[in-house]
Amino acid sequence: MANKTITIVGAGLGSLATALRLSYKGYQVQVLEKQERAGGRLNLLEKDGFTFDIGPSFFSMSYEFRELFDSIGEPIPFELVELNPLYTVNMAGQDRVFQIYKDLGKLAEEFKGIEDDFEVKARKYLKGAREIFHDTEYKVIKKNFDSILGFLMSMATVPMKHLPKMFRTFWEELERHFDSEEVKIIFSLVAFFLGATPFNTPSVYNLLNYTELEHDGYWNVKGGMYKIVEGILGLLDKKGVTIQYNTEIKSVKHSGGKLSSVTDQNGKEYTSDVFVINADAAWFRGHFLGRKKYSVEKLDKLEWTLAPFTIYLGIKGQIPGIHHHNYFLGDNFKGYADTIFRSSVAPKKPYYYVNVASKSNPECAPEGCENLFILCPVPDRRVKPNWDDADTLVDEIIEDLGNRVKFDIKNNILTKVVYTPIEWESMFNLYRGSGLGLAHGLNQIGAFRPSNKDEELDNLYYVGASTTPGTGLPIVVIGSKLILERIENEYPTI
Repeated sequence: MANKTITIVGAGLGSLATALRLSYKGYQVQVLEKQERAGGRLNLLEKDGFTFDIGPSFFSMSYEFRELFDSIGEPIPFELVELNPLYTVNMAGQDRVFQIYKDLGKLAEEFKGIEDDFEVKARKYLKGAREIFHDTEYKVIKKNFDSILGFLMSMATVPMKHLPKMFRTFWEELERHFDSEEVKIIFSLVAFFLGATPFNTPSVYNLLNYTELEHDGYWNVKGGMYKIVEGILGLLDKKGVTIQYNTEIKSVKHSGGKLSSVTDQNGKEYTSDVFVINADAAWFRGHFLGRKKYSVEKLDKLEWTLAPFTIYLGIKGQIPGIHHHNYFLGDNFKGYADTIFRSSVAPKKPYYYVNVASKSNPECAPEGCENLFILCPVPDRRVKPNWDDADTLVDEIIEDLGNRVKFDIKNNILTKVVYTPIEWESMFNLYRGSGLGLAHGLNQIGAFRPSNKDEELDNLYYVGASTTPGTGLPIVVIGSKLILERIENEYPTI
């Protein structure tokens, strides 16, 4: 008798890691992918001799990738490169560019004359962040939950000293430790990695400052982030995992408390013992399973992360005033953060992130050229459904960036691609264009997040940003391990 068959819908990082773990355990795995290429948001854009990371451009917690490949007895099939400095921050109205280092001594030099006794304050601040990270890592993040009660019981074992952080915002926690706006703003940028702002993110997430500045730092991949996907695909091929591209699921069938099949746009039906869904876990339940709890009306009332507005530029010439990872900020941080979630027009004086992969990977651009990936977080499509004004935002960002780095970007563009939240929603089935899925407020984490095991269908599981444990490359890799634990217990191999 053959081993259990598993069909995974979607080929994002969460599902690729899940397929890797399951195939090495002996399961027969097939993957169905809507696009012509695997990776989901961790993808690649190639145009006119330039290559761009479409989505994620760096990550923390690199050891989760090491755990993934160690668990299957394989070496890491790509080369990790630690970022140093981690990134730079450019603030409007200031000539200085802040270089953000893990070395707190070097970082203190960056804030000299701005924050007295920075290193002492930072060590005290990071001590609290370190403690909450390690006190919750195995009780909240790396654990499956079958009920809200079980989750609350696990939370009750977290030391009580962290309780006040549940009721403070990220920004309020920073104000307890630092005086200067510059330090508070720079330390709070990690909140934007969660697709939120420091003014509506619980202070428990200052653990992210620990992961970036002390614990593991930030990492890139030699040759570009898509090497992660290519490396995993090579191993999946070795294990006989098939991936059906250009295959979009349009309907599902279920009976007797199990999902029996999924059907693609051509009417082809796929049956399996077990199914894993890498689409948005909340949206899938409403759209395909008709769950009232996840109707459009209910989904719209949940908290979602900001949407991505991305610009990909191939530039003629070398830009000296820019690094691999850069933030460009305005001069009204709180005002900007307060309006970004509820503005129905494109943001004025936008804040944005710029990744210039060609600084570290010259092969990403023709000789003498640069590739620029620009990300501007904007409201999701509940707030701003129409993007007829996209060109205005593109032009403003290009002009502002050119002025900041003192380089004529506008007149040296060799190629340009723009993805508004409309394209992001369409390409990756992102609900309302939300870039990172459900937000991470305390009412949407752990057992309060859509579970990675379906409530009604016994053989249906979920992996990815909107299920547990949450969003981010290393976090969905952890999610793949949680899925493996469930499937091995409930559908063991023969």
